[in-house]
Amino acid sequence: MEAPPSYENQREDMVSRQIQARGIQDQRVLQAMRQVPRHLFVPPEHRQDAYRDHPVSIGFGQTISQPYIVALMTQLLHLTGTETVLEIGTGSGYQAAVLAHIARQVHTIEFIPDLANNARQVLATLGLDNVTVHTGDGSVGLSQFTPYQGIIVTAAAPQVPAPLLGQLADNGRLVAPTGGRYSQSLSVWWPSDQGFDHEVITPVSFVQLRGSWGWQKDQL
Repeated sequence: MEAPPSYENQREDMVSRQIQARGIQDQRVLQAMRQVPRHLFVPPEHRQDAYRDHPVSIGFGQTISQPYIVALMTQLLHLTGTETVLEIGTGSGYQAAVLAHIARQVHTIEFIPDLANNARQVLATLGLDNVTVHTGDGSVGLSQFTPYQGIIVTAAAPQVPAPLLGQLADNGRLVAPTGGRYSQSLSVWWPSDQGFDHEVITPVSFVQLRGSWGWQKDQL
């Protein structure tokens, strides 16, 4: 009987077939995707799906995003390694782990305490000490570490939360999905003389952002 492929082989196949083949060219992003063991961020019962080309359930009605979307959103931040980055929606912690290989410091906020605790444990196991997991309402941001050169929102809101735009550095970029409850557009935002400019990148479907500037409990 043929042995199942190793996680290392699955990870390399994920990068070459799902990510590079779709146009992701940032070498630092590709290397981070090769290094981070995605299967450790997936519940054991779904681990066989960790490197497949789709989101995977992590419980609590949440998912770990499709690998390509993680790579795309990371590339859109244009990170060089000197930045402080804010992530809204820690989830499994996988996106934060990828960012940790590229940015100087990552702050990530999770609304669900159990998910935040799980992410802290996996990130600590991997020795990623430049990531801090916070629990709370990510839609209002995290003012004590501003400004951020990159902000990434991994859950969808009707529009970009105004507090997040206010916490973005003058040369920063914010990547977020916005739109309806079940389908959205992924866009990148940056400061301009007129306030903020943005570019729509691609249609997406994310879980809903909870909090003051996201979807309210009675809307879910």
